[in-house]
Amino acid sequence: MRRRRRRYPAAVSRSGEPRLRSLSELVRLPRRSPLYPELARALAAADALHLLHSDLHPVPVRATATTSQSGCYRLREGDPIDLRVSRRHGRVAVSFLHELGHLVDHQLGHALGPAWASGHDEAFGGWRDAASRLAPRLPAGVGRSRRRYFHSVKEVWARSYAQAVLTHSTDLELQGHLAGLTDADDVFVWPTAAFAPVADELVQVLGGLGLLRVQPGAAAA
Repeated sequence: MRRRRRRYPAAVSRSGEPRLRSLSELVRLPRRSPLYPELARALAAADALHLLHSDLHPVPVRATATTSQSGCYRLREGDPIDLRVSRRHGRVAVSFLHELGHLVDHQLGHALGPAWASGHDEAFGGWRDAASRLAPRLPAGVGRSRRRYFHSVKEVWARSYAQAVLTHSTDLELQGHLAGLTDADDVFVWPTAAFAPVADELVQVLGGLGLLRVQPGAAAA
C-alpha cells in the first residue's frame, strides 16, 4: 500500500514592489473567532507603533485549541504561512504579539539579508546589548534544549516586541493584560523597571529603520 505524502500548507504569496504598509494590511484576523476582539486590540496597538516594508499578501491568523503551545509562527523558507494563537492559555494578546514579533523579525531579515534580522543586523545592535542584560526568566530544572530555545535571540526579540507594544499601548484593557502578567511574574515578560531600557532600544530599532509611526524626538505639529 502506497503511503500518502504529507501535504504542507502553502506559504503566503507576494506581488508587486515592497512598500511601506500598515500591519493591519499585512495581517488577516479571524473575524468569526471569539478571539477576534482581543486580537484586534493587540493588532491595533502594534499598528499604532510602527509600519513594515513588504510585498506580502495578508498573513492569516488562526485561532487554535492546542494546549502544547500558546502560539506559533509557521513559515516555509523566506515566506510565512500563518500565525497561530491558542485560546487555551488565557494570554491571547501577548501570544499574538509574540508571533507578530517573529513575523516582523523574519520579514526584516528577508529584506535586510539574514533569515532573522534580530540576531545579525547591525540595526539591532543596541537592542541586543540591552537585552543581554536582562535576567533569565526560566526556573531551575528546565531542560537544556528548551532553555537554549527560550534564550535564543529571536525568542528574546519576540517576547520583548510583545511587551514593548503592550507597554506603549494606550488601550486600558491591554495595559491591564500586561499588568496581570507582570504581577503574576509570568516568565514571558520581564519586571517593568528592568525591561524599560530594552523597550526603548526596540523602539530605536524601528525608528532607525524608518518604520515608526512617529519618529523619536519629532516635534509636535
